[in-house]
Amino acid sequence: MKNMFDGKTVLVTGGTGSFGKMFTSVFLNRFRPEKFIVFSRDEYKQSEMAKMFPPEKYPVRYFIGDVRDRNRLYRAFEGVDYVVHAAALKQVPALEYNPTEAVKTNVVGADNIVEAAVDRGVKKVVALSTDKAVNPINLYGATKLVAEKIFIAANAYTGNRTTFSVVRYGNVIGSRGSVIPLFLDLKSRGVKEFPITHEQMTRFWVGLGQGVELVLHALQEAEGGELFVPRIPSMRITDLARAVDPLCTFKIFGIRPGEKLHETLISEDEARSTKRVGDFFVVLPQFAASSALESKYAHYDYVKEGFAYRSDTNDAWLEVDSLRAMILQSA
Repeated sequence: MKNMFDGKTVLVTGGTGSFGKMFTSVFLNRFRPEKFIVFSRDEYKQSEMAKMFPPEKYPVRYFIGDVRDRNRLYRAFEGVDYVVHAAALKQVPALEYNPTEAVKTNVVGADNIVEAAVDRGVKKVVALSTDKAVNPINLYGATKLVAEKIFIAANAYTGNRTTFSVVRYGNVIGSRGSVIPLFLDLKSRGVKEFPITHEQMTRFWVGLGQGVELVLHALQEAEGGELFVPRIPSMRITDLARAVDPLCTFKIFGIRPGEKLHETLISEDEARSTKRVGDFFVVLPQFAASSALESKYAHYDYVKEGFAYRSDTNDAWLEVDSLRAMILQSA
């Protein structure tokens, strides 16, 4: 049976990152696109990725470019049906020190994606976001919040020719910047005392493959204007350390600037426009939505008044054994 992606052209920005590589692998093994475009600014990573997905075997094209460059996006989006926007600057301390660079990539880049997608006739765009966009206290979270607003608002002036949706989720095992490589390195060197920011710290946690499935779900199901939030488990940072080394001890050095003790995926204010849809929460736009969007979610109930989706009050948790299995799987 023909799939909606078969014979289509798909582009992923930030395609040489952790998510991009996993998304490419899953997509090419499951679907039969006419063309799959990896868009990124790192030519070395593209050359390394081409060894995994050689153009003579896979319908992959490697496109060097930066989302800051609108003209380059116009060229890259020619003939593209679906776009997954994963490119971002995301290292919190670096962005606090280089705020303008964060804005250029995460905010101006998002606007460039919208303009190029609309003018080139892209059918659907799904953008990746983060729990740090909710009630942000650091610049990274603030830029991702603005990017979310840009993508959701874009549906109001495209006439449904191009639809935009967002997937927001938490920390990803195996992604760039994860604390797991640090813990694994310490263990390999025989270090027993692991640095921990705070003993009570919690985070939402997903595997890299699960993140890909969330985005594929959004690509297939979105009508445009949704902000998809998966129902995912939380973990304690101390349990994560013990999953790497059950005998480790902790050196507490305190919460860093721009860091939260717990993360939130849906705020209490957002809950007023949030519905539970199977394994997802869907945050609907607060401005006028399309008739197709309203119809799709009309029979789902809104979450209860006062609801907030926080990592410390979550009803699903990853314990040490589950975390250890996920770490081994991602290695």
